[in-house]
Amino acid sequence: MLMPYEFLLTDINKNLTEKGIGTDKGLAKIGDGIVNLAYSVAKSIYLTRNNASKRSIRTGMKVGKNILAEALKEASMKSFAKNRADSHDLADTVESLIAYVWLSGKISTKEIIDFLASNFSGDLNNRVQEINSARQAFTNLLKLIKKFIPVF
Repeated sequence: MLMPYEFLLTDINKNLTEKGIGTDKGLAKIGDGIVNLAYSVAKSIYLTRNNASKRSIRTGMKVGKNILAEALKEASMKSFAKNRADSHDLADTVESLIAYVWLSGKISTKEIIDFLASNFSGDLNNRVQEINSARQAFTNLLKLIKKFIPVF
């Protein structure tokens, strides 16, 4: 049975390759929205749970391309990126992979959000700690979803 959005992957699934999934511009665009939504909500959850007043904190944040690029490398998934990729290309690859797994119905937006929130650590109001925490959380997310991406 096809998942609700899996039909959007029909062309990719016909000629599956690592680079075909990781360099698809349409997947990257969809993944950009998923990644930034999930990051914003997960960061809001983490900040709310970890502030002394326990008041709700809502933030709208984008994930930096260097965070995603480093996460891809640390997850040993650079083979999905195009050759000689820069940090923007590597970030697009992360977004493509997340979109592919999400469109395949293997992970939900809620699961991504909850996973990221539970993988954050430190003081996310400190930019250096936020970058390190986000990089590690996305590295862990990529390692988690790797099992849902076809092996070549």
